[in-house]
Amino acid sequence: MNKLTIALFLISGVAFSQSKLRSDIDQRAAEIEDKVIEWRRDIHQNPELGNQEFRTAKKIADHLRSLGIEVTEEVAVTGVVGVLRGGKPGPTVALRADMDALPVTERVDLPFKSTVTTTYNGQETGVMHACGHDTHVAILMGVAEILAGMKKDLAGNVKFLFQPAEEGINEPGVDSWGAKQMVEEGVMEDVDAVFGLHIGSQMEVGKIGYRSGPALAGVDELEITVHGTQAHGASPWSGVDPIVTSAQIINGLQTIIARNVNITEAPAIVTVGAIHGGIRHNIIPEKVDMIGTIRTFGDDQQALVHKRITEIATHIAESAGAKADVKIRKMYPSTINDPALTEMMGPTILAAAGDGNVLTNPLITGAEDFSFYQREKPGLFISLGGMKKGGDPTKTPSHHTPDFYIDESGFILGLRVMSYFVVDYMGMN
Repeated sequence: MNKLTIALFLISGVAFSQSKLRSDIDQRAAEIEDKVIEWRRDIHQNPELGNQEFRTAKKIADHLRSLGIEVTEEVAVTGVVGVLRGGKPGPTVALRADMDALPVTERVDLPFKSTVTTTYNGQETGVMHACGHDTHVAILMGVAEILAGMKKDLAGNVKFLFQPAEEGINEPGVDSWGAKQMVEEGVMEDVDAVFGLHIGSQMEVGKIGYRSGPALAGVDELEITVHGTQAHGASPWSGVDPIVTSAQIINGLQTIIARNVNITEAPAIVTVGAIHGGIRHNIIPEKVDMIGTIRTFGDDQQALVHKRITEIATHIAESAGAKADVKIRKMYPSTINDPALTEMMGPTILAAAGDGNVLTNPLITGAEDFSFYQREKPGLFISLGGMKKGGDPTKTPSHHTPDFYIDESGFILGLRVMSYFVVDYMGMN
C-alpha cells in the first residue's frame, strides 16, 4: 500500500472506532437514564449550601468507589475527585460538576420538593437547587458509570471533579470559591483538557449552546464609601453632602459603559445594587455606603473598567469636597472557551445533539467559576437545554428563583455529550 492508502486506512479505522464508542455510550446512557433522574431527585430534595455538601459528597464518593474509580475526598473542603484510568495510554480529560445549592425557598410543587431550611446572613430561608447543580452532579455520576463500563477502550484517563461552592463560600474571613480552591489544591496539574456543562431552564431540551472565546462574564464586587461632613438639613452649606455626591458618582459610573468601553467588541456592566446613608429627614449624614457588581469580558476590559470606576468615584468626591474609598473585590474571571479546543469539539457537539439542535450562545453576563480551570488548561463550557419542549423562554422562570424548574428529559443528552467529549478528545490526541 502507498502512503495515501495507509493514511486513509488509518483514518477510516479511527472513525470506525469512534463510531463504535459513541454507539456504546448511547446504549449505556439509555440504560441508566432513570437512575440519573432518581439521583437528581434525591439530591434536589436534600440540598446543601457551599462547603456544606457533606451528604452529596458521600453519595458521589460511594458511587465512584462502587465503579472501581480512585477517589479523593475533602478536596477544597467538601469536593470529591475521582480518577478513572483507561486501558490504553493517552491524555487526561477532566469533567466538572458543581454541587452546592442556594438560599432560596422552593415554590415549585414537586414530589421531591426541598423543604430544607437554614439561617443565611442572619435570616431564616429555605435551601434549594435553584441553579441546576443537582442536575450537573447526577449527570456526571452517570457519565462516570458509562465510562467505567468502557474502561478497557479508553485511551487515557478521566478525572471527575465534583466541586463545592460554585456560588461562593459564606464563611467569615474566607475569600475564595470552589473552583479556585480546587485549582490551588492541584487538581489540574495532570489534566490536558477540561469540560463542563450548565443546565439552562430557558433553553429547550435537546439543545446545546456554546460559543468560542469569551462566553460568560467575569464578575467583581464593588464597594464605595463616600465620606462627607454631617450637617443640619436646613443648612446644607455648613457641611459636605455625601448623598448628593453619591448620586453624582452613580451617574458618572454609567458613562464608563457609554463612553469608555468598546461595546462593539463586548459589553460590560457596572451596577450599584444598594445605597445606604442617613437616619433622619433633616440630617445630612456623615457618610454613604454603596455596593454593586461589575461584569466584564476578558482581563483588558476588566482592568479598564476598574481603573475608570476608581477615577470617577474619587475625583467626583474630591470636586464636592468629599472623599471616596473604592474597594473592588475580584471574584470570577471571564469564562473563555479555548478557540482551538472549541473548534476541535464542534463536530462532537453536533454528533451528540443532531442537526438543528446546536445553538451559538450570545455573550452571557452571568458568571461561572469554571473559568478558574480554564486559566490552567484548555477548557470548553457548554449550555444544556432544560426547558420543556415548546416552552416560552420569556415566560419560563430563570435561575436563582423560587420557581426554577428543569425538564428531566434533557439529561440523557448531557450524559451523551460529556461522554463523547472524553472518547473523541482521546481519539484525537
